[in-house]
Amino acid sequence: MAALSGGRTAVRGFLRAPRRLCRPLGSSAALQQIPQAKSENAKSESTFQVTMLPGDGVGPELMHAVKEVFKAASVPVVFDEHHLSEVQNMASEEKLDQVVDSMKESKVALIGKIHTPMEYKGELASYDMRLRRKLDLFANVVHVKSLPGYKTRHNNLDLVIIREQTEGEYSSLEHESVKGVIECLKIITRAKSQRIAKFAFDYATKKGRSKVTAVHKANIMKLGDGLFLQCCEEVAELYPKIKFDTMIIDNCCMQLVQNPYQFDVLVMPNLYGNIIDNLAAGLVGGAGVVPGESYSAEYAVFEMGARHPFAQAVGRNIANPTAMLLSASNMLRHLNLEFHSNLISDAVKKVIKVGKVRTADMGGYATCLDFTQAVIGALDA
Repeated sequence: MAALSGGRTAVRGFLRAPRRLCRPLGSSAALQQIPQAKSENAKSESTFQVTMLPGDGVGPELMHAVKEVFKAASVPVVFDEHHLSEVQNMASEEKLDQVVDSMKESKVALIGKIHTPMEYKGELASYDMRLRRKLDLFANVVHVKSLPGYKTRHNNLDLVIIREQTEGEYSSLEHESVKGVIECLKIITRAKSQRIAKFAFDYATKKGRSKVTAVHKANIMKLGDGLFLQCCEEVAELYPKIKFDTMIIDNCCMQLVQNPYQFDVLVMPNLYGNIIDNLAAGLVGGAGVVPGESYSAEYAVFEMGARHPFAQAVGRNIANPTAMLLSASNMLRHLNLEFHSNLISDAVKKVIKVGKVRTADMGGYATCLDFTQAVIGALDA
């Protein structure tokens, strides 16, 4: 418990925004004492630099939609755009360093999916993973919430998935011990398990959530997942007002499909989080409608909750920009641009609720451009 006590000071930093102008998770804008924010509905006079990585697949199209909506809404954001792609031969250490340098300046990024090829070309860690490690983006947060007016198998869902994303099965430690035998190492550490558990409980506290569920496979991986589970149990003792329970990953998948309403905040190691993110996104409409974000002690990255390049849609003008627009709205809230954040998110939800303009993945016939134009039209409606 001494380690937990010593980590209390550090965990406050994990949920603190990187700049005085940025909002900590769950804290009010007023507490930040921003001089130019004269009222809740006042437009900020400051201009914020944000790093942008369009990524692969339909990423560039989605970013174009974001830029068009930002322009129409007069959002005071300037994008520092970089291109990092392994499939388009636009990835190198130099480009990666340029992105990191941009992040050191802006502290905030909006990124598309950087696709990871399956072919082994001498480097196990993808550029996407290397970027996340360089920035220490340890906490991935996906808020899975039903969209008003868009009916799915389960409606009125509202749950949060928190994933540790710097170790576990994504440690990129593989080797061939003897011919025909591959060893893939899953790394679980006490420090990082405690850190993500603290993040989950702090998030639940700040957001008014009542329960945290730790998802694991400790019945099989008794040492690795056993350590993760132990750390979650120890941290839970520090938050007596938050209900805590545990669930094995395979049962969790079934329960999410059968009765997702039982969940509030779920915290889990890396691979499980990737799987559950995608499963839960499917419950409310798919990858095109769920926003996501990743945090370190210093940086905040906003992205799609279920990361798919949707390569088969490239150039066809059929991608759904909802998730990226909602992620961009969350980014603006993080920057304390409440007026613009609410303006954009309300416009997106209004278009979906009316139901006249929907992309193919939502059962409609509208193009990406049609949806973007509808959102722009709803900004002042």
